[in-house]
Amino acid sequence: MENVTKTRRIKGGCLCGAVTFEANDDFTAFHLCHCKQCQKISGSSNVANLFTSIDNITWLSGEDYLKRYDHPTKQFTSVFCSQCGSGLPFVSQSGKALIVPAGSLDEQPSKKPDDNIFWHERMSWLEESRGAKTFDGFPE
Repeated sequence: MENVTKTRRIKGGCLCGAVTFEANDDFTAFHLCHCKQCQKISGSSNVANLFTSIDNITWLSGEDYLKRYDHPTKQFTSVFCSQCGSGLPFVSQSGKALIVPAGSLDEQPSKKPDDNIFWHERMSWLEESRGAKTFDGFPE
């Protein structure tokens, strides 16, 4: 009898719900990127991107809401929902990988972050924030 392991499927989508997708929980890399471009595109200190094969996605709804921006001089891309602006999966400019923003997933992937890349460009307050107070919601 053949031993077949079924890969878990993870759903994801944008904030407004217009775009939804599903992917196998089969990610080969998980980078936390601190480069200046990722800071600009996220409006935060870094992005959390999962990498997988380019065919590891099934668009369930809203594919027509996808908007792609390719930087004209750098290997940098952003794909987002044209309704709410949420970052969404995209095939890299090289065509070698599907990049899935971790925050676009509805569940946590089994893959844990591999590394922090472009660490020398990180926000100076990032490490200081680890000691900041924590709340389950807004502070009172």
